[in-house]
Amino acid sequence: MGKYIVLYQAPLSVAERFAQATPAEAIAGMQLWVDWARKLGPALVHPGRPLGNAVRVTQDGIAKAESTTIGMSIIEAPDMDAALAMVSDHHHLRWAPECEILVLEEMPIPEQQAR
Repeated sequence: MGKYIVLYQAPLSVAERFAQATPAEAIAGMQLWVDWARKLGPALVHPGRPLGNAVRVTQDGIAKAESTTIGMSIIEAPDMDAALAMVSDHHHLRWAPECEILVLEEMPIPEQQAR
């Protein structure tokens, strides 16, 4: 089994719109997350959290940064195809046409496996 980082991406305008949701809209949105988590069961290693306040660190310094990544989760699956199947109908994709999900596979470190 491998671990996969799921990054939820949306333009800032969509994130701002959902930050201003009414209490009823917020409850309905949370229920979608609860339903998805229940569907995945133990394959959902970490349900994640919203992300924000991006800061870029380079050799030249530190500065605020723009980012379309607004949240994350960690899932466990036998392979990438199985991980993709877990998010292919995710409710995040229905927020707005610009919403996307990026799935990254946690890769082994060969030097650590050789020990």
